[in-house]
This record gives sequence, C-alpha cells and structure tokens, in this order.
Amino acid sequence: MGFSLNRATILGNVTRDPETRTTTSGQSVVSFSVATSRRWKDQTSGELKEATEFHNCVGWGKLAQTIGTYVHKGSKVYLEGRIQTRSWDDPTGAKKYRTEIVAESLILLDKKGDNPVVGAPASAPAIATDTAQPAAPTEEEINIEDIPF
Repeated sequence: MGFSLNRATILGNVTRDPETRTTTSGQSVVSFSVATSRRWKDQTSGELKEATEFHNCVGWGKLAQTIGTYVHKGSKVYLEGRIQTRSWDDPTGAKKYRTEIVAESLILLDKKGDNPVVGAPASAPAIATDTAQPAAPTEEEINIEDIPF
C-alpha cells in the first residue's frame, strides 16, 4: 500500500467537562467533546450562515491526566490527533459505532487566569502530548488574535 495519512487538527471549545477513567490495566483515559464552527455567506440570499460540528475526543496516559486536570467545559483548545472508529455490540446484540479523534497533542488556548478548575495552579501547562511529559509553561501568553487562521 502506498502512502496514507490519518490526521485530525481542530481548534474549538470543549462542550462538557472531560470524564477521566482508569482502565483495568491502570492506564488513564479521558473522554470529552469539542465544538467547531464555520461561517459563510449564502450565495443566493446573501445571509450569513453558521454550522457547528461536535467532535468526540479521547486521550490516553499522561495526556489524559493533563486534560482531566486543566481542561474544562468552555476551554478553547487546539487539538491534533488521528481519527478512529470503534465498534461494539450493545446489550440487545445490535452493532454500534463511534468515530472519535484520538488526541496526540493538545494546546490549551485559554488566557492565563481563565482556568476555573479548582486546585489548578495559575501556570497550568499550555501544551501536552501523549508521548512526552507536559511542556513547562512559557513566559509568553498565547493571544487568540495572533493565530493566523
């Protein structure tokens, strides 16, 4: 098979507080949802329209712990990962499917001090990945207006 790529990149708002669990093997897993919106002008009516998509997301290991600690409903996040579809049989025997983004890295875009998570330090990590320790917070604050898209 030739070259292929499975990559998802989204920037949006978390729609519910992340749910953190631990597997029977002791690995942390977190589930959350991110909403993204797009706006366009209708060609025929000239009316401004908007559509919102809701993305199911999951994180594993240290990334799951970081997300569970610092991310909350309403947080603005930049997330990179891969798309995965899982299937299972429900109690009635019907086949169920769920497509989700498996997070590989996440950047918290909230302004300093906007993190209302109880017990979270004001200098919460801004960047986390599933393959390395969360990056130490930088002196610079990310300004939403500085992002070119």
